Amino acid sequence: MSAAFSLLSRELKLAMRTGGGGGLAVVFFLIAVSIVPLGLGPDLNLLGRVAPGFLWVALLLSALLTLDRLFQADQEDGSLDLLLLAPLPLEVTVFLKALAHWLTTGLPLIIAAPFLGLLLNLPEGAMPPLLLSMLIGSPALSLFGAVGAALTVSVRRGGLLLSLLVLPLYVPTLIFGVSAVSTTLVLSPGSEGGTSLMLLGAVSLVSLVIGPIGGAAALRANLK
Repeated sequence: MSAAFSLLSRELKLAMRTGGGGGLAVVFFLIAVSIVPLGLGPDLNLLGRVAPGFLWVALLLSALLTLDRLFQADQEDGSLDLLLLAPLPLEVTVFLKALAHWLTTGLPLIIAAPFLGLLLNLPEGAMPPLLLSMLIGSPALSLFGAVGAALTVSVRRGGLLLSLLVLPLYVPTLIFGVSAVSTTLVLSPGSEGGTSLMLLGAVSLVSLVIGPIGGAAALRANLK
């Protein structure tokens, strides 16, 4: 446990020290949301209808922005070889790196989402479902992203390839996340919204298994 806490603390400190992570993702999130009214015009009703979908798409792209550094920095300075030889199982290492990514990127985005939703005229009643769906679904973005980052760790400037590998894995999270919020705009909260949240939770649980195992297998294959 002490090794796991030490690794998590190291990842959090590195993310804050480099100045990327959450700050860069939140700035991108803000810019992406700010340009939507410019493209769609001043129709507040239209903005309110598209707000859930666009907030989720912007969250997805913002989280994707920092994934390429998940293992790349350790590969460049040789730390990744030490992590492979450490007594801590590689699957646990991948999970802790994904957790650090979510804490420094996903969580700040979730905190910023309601304030940015106001820019898109998102109804107040949709705020709680938006936060709940993002809290449930956003960990899957980091866990699935860890698999893509591990697959491209030995590829120089593999950001585009990483996006192509990871985006299809993000589709179920996007669909169920948007559905959980959109139903509150046209229906009273009920079984349909609850079903979407349960399916979203199922996707996150699947990512909790696939992410660490798949990421560890990809690292072993790339660093033989």
